[in-house]
Amino acid sequence: MERREDWQDWAYRVDPYGFERPEDFDYASYEAFFSRYLVVLTRRAIKWSKLLKGNNGIQKSLKVKRYIRKGIPNEHRALIWMIVSGAQANMEQNPGYYHRLLEGEKNDKLVEAIKTDMNRTFPDNVKFRKTADPCLQHVLYNVLVAYGHHNKAVGYCQGMNFIAGYLILITKNEEESFWLLDALIGRILPDYYSPVMLGLKTDQEVLGELVKMKVPAVAELMERHGVMWTLVVSRWFICLFIDILPVETVLRIWDCLFYEGSKIIFRVALTLIKQHQAFILEATNFPDICDKFKQITKGTFVTECHSFMQKIFTDPGTLSMATINKLRETCRERLLSQG
Repeated sequence: MERREDWQDWAYRVDPYGFERPEDFDYASYEAFFSRYLVVLTRRAIKWSKLLKGNNGIQKSLKVKRYIRKGIPNEHRALIWMIVSGAQANMEQNPGYYHRLLEGEKNDKLVEAIKTDMNRTFPDNVKFRKTADPCLQHVLYNVLVAYGHHNKAVGYCQGMNFIAGYLILITKNEEESFWLLDALIGRILPDYYSPVMLGLKTDQEVLGELVKMKVPAVAELMERHGVMWTLVVSRWFICLFIDILPVETVLRIWDCLFYEGSKIIFRVALTLIKQHQAFILEATNFPDICDKFKQITKGTFVTECHSFMQKIFTDPGTLSMATINKLRETCRERLLSQG
């Protein structure tokens, strides 16, 4: 009997994705949220099943966009990500390519860099531990090695291990994870992981410009204390909110990211900043600002993923891809001129 209770206790402390819940995890408020969210999930699952029963497959449409914004049920998530990101089409057009990459000659330096990061990837996830059976470290290693040889301009860069890890947890499929990683790094996130990370630096500057337009008081505070945006938001961009926001919230963000592209990252960032503007403005010095930015990614506002996702489409107001691309151009030129 005791054994069974131990197991139940363990299951309670580990979330459905294998992540151990922190010591200070607020079970009461999470359960209150999840019992409400379960109703939403059930309703969405019925609607998605009907949609997928149709013969048209998933075509880009306002209906599909609306469905995705309201969340993809976990049982359909891998399939929908694959279709809407273009990863499915790429995989079908390149049969056997992934396995050929794994069987080909390897770059020793790349392999070494990936091996070094294996134990650092999700130490709090029971599925990535060496003692797990099967241990997902082996799958993660394969996906990253294959990707590094597929995209030699990028190779391997820290941050990619976390993204690939999440993909593996959702798809439970090595090859699909590889093609989704390719969709993200090759198309959705422009130049984030190249050696100089120009795209990443550009987008952090773009966020700074958007904050000037939409939350000017916070932009002014940052400027007054000489806080560069990269100091407080770089991990938001590099890890696509992994280990920053709760797992369920990250997955809901990724649902939209695969369908709508990189502007979703700006919507999330702006919502976090705008929602906590008064709290951020209490900061009186440099370390205080950095601490406030850590705080705003915690608590019920971000745990309640359904209402949070509704907010990201209302709080920041209009945000067109044309605006983002124009700002990208300006910020990229400024960064290049600074050398």
